[in-house]
Amino acid sequence: MALRWARAGHEVVIGSRRAEKAERVAGELTARLDGAAVITGLPNPAAAAACEVAVLSVPHGSQEPILQAIKEQLVGKLLISVVVPLKPPKVAHVWRPEAGSAAQEAQAFLGSAVHVVGAFQNVSADHLADPDAEIDCDVLVCGNKRAQKAVVEQLVVDAGMRPVDAGPLVNASVVEGLTALLIGINRRYQVKGAGIRVTGLVADAQC
Repeated sequence: MALRWARAGHEVVIGSRRAEKAERVAGELTARLDGAAVITGLPNPAAAAACEVAVLSVPHGSQEPILQAIKEQLVGKLLISVVVPLKPPKVAHVWRPEAGSAAQEAQAFLGSAVHVVGAFQNVSADHLADPDAEIDCDVLVCGNKRAQKAVVEQLVVDAGMRPVDAGPLVNASVVEGLTALLIGINRRYQVKGAGIRVTGLVADAQC
């Protein structure tokens, strides 16, 4: 997503707990852009402070400590949650945390000063790794505020995919659960990158 957004003209900052890792990854991604844009790497708190829209894409077990470290810097901002709660070793079985979803957990932890929107949980990392690949997958977007969802939907378009408004944040429980289902489908059918496509919509519809 960082590559796709940078090529679309967005200023992208990669955050990590270790500054050297953030700088290394940012440098590797920038090199793939062939001078089209520069991606910056910063420690998580500095990255959160520098951004207008934050994207949290980490294992579920790392979510709370990372949010604790950047909670102050996220006040007044939009956070896109890509986190999926999975319970090893049965990661193809749907498992939900007590709050219902990782996105709802994040919203409860951060409070009303931060707007959380869930998106991108069902898109294969293998597809995203190739910024030139055409991704035959819709992105289901869950959030409680229409204005914030509209921002995320435009970012979905900028990344080369079609957004679908999947309703309020409580529905993130279903969307996150679909990831476990897709993992199982990939295994059973020996494919990579099974995704979700909503039928019955106009091809370029944005809900």
